[in-house]
Amino acid sequence: MTAIKSDALKYTFSGHDSFHCRQLWLKKGYDFVKNEQSFNSEDAVVKLGVGKNMVSSIRYWLKAFNIIDTKDNHTEFGTKLFDTLNGYDPFLEDEASLWLLHYQLIKTGLASIYSIIFNEFRKEKILFKDDVFLNYLKRIQEANPELNFNENTVAKDFMVFVNTYKNEEDNNDVEDSFSGILSEIGLLKTIGKGKDKQYQIENNDRDNLDEAILLFSILDNPNYGNSISLNSLEYDYNSPGSIFALNRSGLTNKISEIVDKNITFTDHAGIKELQFKNKPNAFSILDKYYGK
Repeated sequence: MTAIKSDALKYTFSGHDSFHCRQLWLKKGYDFVKNEQSFNSEDAVVKLGVGKNMVSSIRYWLKAFNIIDTKDNHTEFGTKLFDTLNGYDPFLEDEASLWLLHYQLIKTGLASIYSIIFNEFRKEKILFKDDVFLNYLKRIQEANPELNFNENTVAKDFMVFVNTYKNEEDNNDVEDSFSGILSEIGLLKTIGKGKDKQYQIENNDRDNLDEAILLFSILDNPNYGNSISLNSLEYDYNSPGSIFALNRSGLTNKISEIVDKNITFTDHAGIKELQFKNKPNAFSILDKYYGK
């Protein structure tokens, strides 16, 4: 069992009212905040065009995806992605934007189940379902007795997780309840049917992940300096290997694509390292990718 991160007692498994994030909610919520509207106002239901419980869910997901902060102010990332005039991709037409959102969801850590599953749980359990995940949390609790969680809440959170990533191929309605915002990036596989249904997030080459998103995730990670070992990039908490479920060949292939005069990938005595001569600003990578 992999080591749990030090702030494990802060894990939370609720806040979304059992609604997974719909395709258009983040843009809708960003515009709502940008127009200085309040989620606590009586007309928030009308302004957002959703039910009362969905208002609080939208607010939750905006924070979980790092679109707004704890004070309901829009973040730099939220503005850069969703601003109507100058945003990278306000209506999420580029699949790279979904990978960015996935990265933010794991990195931000507000919705704890995503960080746990991608950084730790899936590395131990190749195939899993809700009861397997619950037993995993119980094992964590044995080492951290002060960690409290409600089993029913965790079960609901697990289904929200599944609905966020599962891809219903026959479903064409982007606002349908089965359309999770991250369903198109293909991270979660469903194995079997009915009571035998299980889920899998396997490491692979991730050919549909653009190397610019990988580079952004490295530059955005405060734990990485100018020299980063390949092992760290593959296995560390919130590393690209962990977050994007990349195998080593996929990781090295993408690293080879980002090498330039300021970025090198060296191999000395069997120790492979990514090195930055002049480390660029993380958002400058996205500016270039989106043509801003």
